[in-house]
Amino acid sequence: MKKNYLSVAASLGFVQFALFSTVAIAQDEPVRSLDEVVVTANRSARKLTDVGRVVRIISSEQLAKNQGRTLPELLNNIAGLSLSGTGNNMGSNVSLFARGATAGNTLILIDGIPVNNASGITGEYDITSFAIDQIERIEILRGVNSTLYGSDAVAGVINIITKKPLAGKLNASLQGTAGSYNTFRQAIDLNGTLGETGIAFNFSNTSADGISISKDKSGTGNFEHDGFKQFAFTTDIKQTFSDQFSVSAHVQAGQNYFDLDGGAFIDDIDFKAKNTAFFGGLNGKYLLPKGDLNLIFNQNNVFNSFVDQTGSTGDFSRQKNEGKISYFEGIINQQLTTATNLIAGANYRRIKSEQLFESISALYGPFNAYLPLSKTNVFSTYADLFFNANNFNLDLGGRYTNHSVYGSNNTFTINPSYVLNNRYKFFASVASGYKIPSIYQLYSEYGNLGLKPEKSLTYEVGFDFDLLPSKLSLSTSFFKRDINELIYFYSDPVTFASQYLNGYKQNDTGFELEVMTNPLDRLDISTWYAFVKGEGQNSDGDEITYLLRRPKSTFGANVGYQINEALSFNLIYKYTGDRLDPYYDSTIFSTVNINQQAFSMFDIYLQAKPRTNLTIFADIKNILNEQYTEWEGYNTKGRNFNAGLRYEIK
Repeated sequence: MKKNYLSVAASLGFVQFALFSTVAIAQDEPVRSLDEVVVTANRSARKLTDVGRVVRIISSEQLAKNQGRTLPELLNNIAGLSLSGTGNNMGSNVSLFARGATAGNTLILIDGIPVNNASGITGEYDITSFAIDQIERIEILRGVNSTLYGSDAVAGVINIITKKPLAGKLNASLQGTAGSYNTFRQAIDLNGTLGETGIAFNFSNTSADGISISKDKSGTGNFEHDGFKQFAFTTDIKQTFSDQFSVSAHVQAGQNYFDLDGGAFIDDIDFKAKNTAFFGGLNGKYLLPKGDLNLIFNQNNVFNSFVDQTGSTGDFSRQKNEGKISYFEGIINQQLTTATNLIAGANYRRIKSEQLFESISALYGPFNAYLPLSKTNVFSTYADLFFNANNFNLDLGGRYTNHSVYGSNNTFTINPSYVLNNRYKFFASVASGYKIPSIYQLYSEYGNLGLKPEKSLTYEVGFDFDLLPSKLSLSTSFFKRDINELIYFYSDPVTFASQYLNGYKQNDTGFELEVMTNPLDRLDISTWYAFVKGEGQNSDGDEITYLLRRPKSTFGANVGYQINEALSFNLIYKYTGDRLDPYYDSTIFSTVNINQQAFSMFDIYLQAKPRTNLTIFADIKNILNEQYTEWEGYNTKGRNFNAGLRYEIK
């Protein structure tokens, strides 16, 4: 099979070179400019000159040059983000850490709407099921933004903007890839307009035999390969009723089937899982003389099931988790004067979850745990006033939240910035954030209805310079974040009685430095370095280390070059520093923190457009076959590749 894959890759390479002459050279993408427009930072379209933060954009052009890669792989090369588990087998969990904060403190948005998993412990959303060919662009805002987005936006906000209907007749595209570990993927896109109705549709099918999730510590080589299958589709429909009023509908759904293992260094041939996710709703937009009004309804459902049948021993376990979030929001964006703009809104979330775990063990007998249908209601209202005069900008915002269990809390934002010569931006901010307790933390057998939200206060200063317009940019930001009332899991060492409690503290400091340059017409180079230091205290006031699975230092570089009219390549490098990895050692019935060594990943991505409607690509990851560990007891991929093509029908 490996020989067949090498033949496929080689054939694609020869085809690329054979067909160069039929395409005109693509325009190089310029270095990021402060004239770019973003929507995530302020929930309205603004130039980066008017945004008092550093916002990073993964554009449609960049996405087009990364076909076949995964969303975690793309995000893992952004300064300040670390995605632990990216190198593990498909179907494995990936934990997203921003600026050293724990997983679940970075809010994921789909088209500006928060997306969560109400069936999980922390509420974090699984981004591994999101194919990049469904995405138009991604905006990454590092730092707190709970004033505009509410819970979870403590360390950052990642807004995944899906493809929208384009003007003109319906067009289609087909994509197919094949790669290492028997990985295959097929996808189809439709996009265009029928009358006054715009349609954007994508369906994909992915499968892989993979590698064993768990590492074979004994070296016997008997661990089975753990497979993965995924079906996913998105649909966007926009209906225009008048010049002022339009309604859009969005549906994203997917189903994953995957094999699991019994834990670190433990194979399990009968452990199967299924994940079903639905995210969809309606957005009505009415244009005002000096602004707009948006009304949003969205439903976010996640269903997980796990079944483990253990051979002749008769051991059996099954688990079913279901979470549902109903989301309603109204937002008004109004230009009050030439110098002031108001964003104000109110939203309501109804969060439900029901969970079941059953097991039968020859050694321990039957065990059942049941979380009956439980729910919370969260209401928030917020306002953000933006003032702009003589190159000085000021954002002042506040949010009031009422939770049906713990009561109310408030957040605020103060964010001044100054732009010199439309090229040199200086900014500072002080802002608070929060994260609400999950259904599981409140109502499970370990739940505690007395839990309060985790609360943070973040200070940040920095600058963003266009040193040479379209040629060289430099940005850096320094931050300090203090989190109080951290929710932690406590187990009595004598009685083993366990419960979720508030009381830990975390203090993080760090910075990010980024340089982007376009020294030659066909050459783009971007480099970055990020550092974070995390310290804290437990409920007894003892000093503890918080950066588990989170390195203090990371470094990345991306070099893109357009060789000629049809062929381009990108060299992608990522250094991940030393970090502590929590590992449960079953021989001593305790969790120990293992120091995982630093590692470097070096990838190359090749792409050719032999014809205007045909793109051929090949992606080789871990070229140097680096041997590394992300999670103790679990495998990571060695040198691997995928190659494919995309054909557009117009």
